[in-house]
Amino acid sequence: MGNGLAVGFSASVATVCTHPLDLVKVRLQTTQGKRVGMVGTLVRVGTHEGLLALFNGLSASLLRQATYSTVRFGTYDYLKHRMTGGMDEKLPFYKMILAATAAGLVGGGFGNPADIINVRMQNDGQLPASQRRNYKHAIDGLIRISREEGVATLFRGIVPNMNRAVLMTCSQLTSYDSFKHMLLATPYFGESIVTHFTASLMAGVVATTICSPVDVIKTRIMNSSKGGQYTGAIDALVKTVRHEGVTALFKGWLPSFSRLGPHTILTFMVLEKISHLYRQNLRAKESL
Repeated sequence: MGNGLAVGFSASVATVCTHPLDLVKVRLQTTQGKRVGMVGTLVRVGTHEGLLALFNGLSASLLRQATYSTVRFGTYDYLKHRMTGGMDEKLPFYKMILAATAAGLVGGGFGNPADIINVRMQNDGQLPASQRRNYKHAIDGLIRISREEGVATLFRGIVPNMNRAVLMTCSQLTSYDSFKHMLLATPYFGESIVTHFTASLMAGVVATTICSPVDVIKTRIMNSSKGGQYTGAIDALVKTVRHEGVTALFKGWLPSFSRLGPHTILTFMVLEKISHLYRQNLRAKESL
């Protein structure tokens, strides 16, 4: 879990840098019927709401990384370590999928309350003034939702969120491990920053594409108020496709990748560095 804590910290640093793109992604995913692009949304938020509005919900994003990312990376790393008996070797693909699925389920559950606050705070600015929640920060949001809508609301959308977390963890972590081993099997790549960068970039593309439909549905459910327009994930999926077409499930793909790409690269490069230092420390202790 030590690596999970370090990755949670590095993911939080990356979140500060990429938060405006995450906000744009949420705005695009919750916009129905309108065709507004990433740049247009970014400019509109900055112009009409002010540049600081691009960081609305940052406290919730940081809380989400402290829960969701820390737990899922820590769990995946722990399970891989147990499955290999502590040896630095490649797991069979089905074992990587099992470890990633378990890590995604746990991480998605832990991160759900912070994700609810994150989505609502990021989307608040485009709602009519009378409908805005105006949470001061993530903790205020958690308290007010619990008091005004019930604690159960903090777990609204937990099924699509956990499904997304499983998809994200499987597509991101297992694809990274697979791409890395594929690159190392060629004569052109060694254990280096270039390899880690390339594998993490490719993993970011795969994860963004696979997770986009679930992410759109999850965002819309979480943004709905009590007694909202969707009865569940299937209802939200059917209504979205029926009224807006299949392409609506990929709304916000570009800002998602613009955020997730750098986020994935930074996270894995930090994790690789920590893992390298950890192995060096173990070897040093064994040589004493």
